[in-house]
Amino acid sequence: MITLVLARAVNGVIGRDGTLPWHLPADLKRFKALTMGRPMIMGRKTFESFPAPLPGRRHIVLTRDPDWSAPGAEPAHTPGQALRLTGGDAVVIGGAQVFALFLDRAERIELTEVHAAPDGDAVVPPFGDDWREAMREDHDAEGDRPTYSFVTLVRG
Repeated sequence: MITLVLARAVNGVIGRDGTLPWHLPADLKRFKALTMGRPMIMGRKTFESFPAPLPGRRHIVLTRDPDWSAPGAEPAHTPGQALRLTGGDAVVIGGAQVFALFLDRAERIELTEVHAAPDGDAVVPPFGDDWREAMREDHDAEGDRPTYSFVTLVRG
C-alpha cells in the first residue's frame, strides 16, 4: 500500500526554505506513528532537511543525480525503482514533486490540515474528486499554534 503522509496549510503550502512553516508537536508525533517501521520514499531535499536519518525507518531517496549517496539513504532514480526497493508498501513523505509523482499510485492520504495560510515555497494542490474523507479529528489552536485537523483520505 502506498500512503502519502503530509501536513498542508489551507493555501496548499507544505514548506518554506526546507522546513515546516509551523510547529505542531502532535503532528510530529502522528508522523512518527504513521511512518515507524515502514519504508519512506522522499526527495533528496526532504532527506537533507533531516539532521540525521530517522530511526526505525528505511529512507528511499528519489534523485536525478546518479552519483548521489548519503549514509542511511537508498537512492532511487525513478518512482518505479523506489517502489521496487520497498516491495510496493511505503509511505511517501515529500516534497511536493514527489507527492505529485505518487498521487496516482496512492491508496491513502494521511493529511494534517493546518488551518492557516503561511508563506511558503513548496505547495501541494488539492487532491481531486477521487478521494473521500474516511476520518477527521479536529484540534483547537494553542498559543501561537494554529488550529489543525488530522484527516484520512481514501480513494473512492
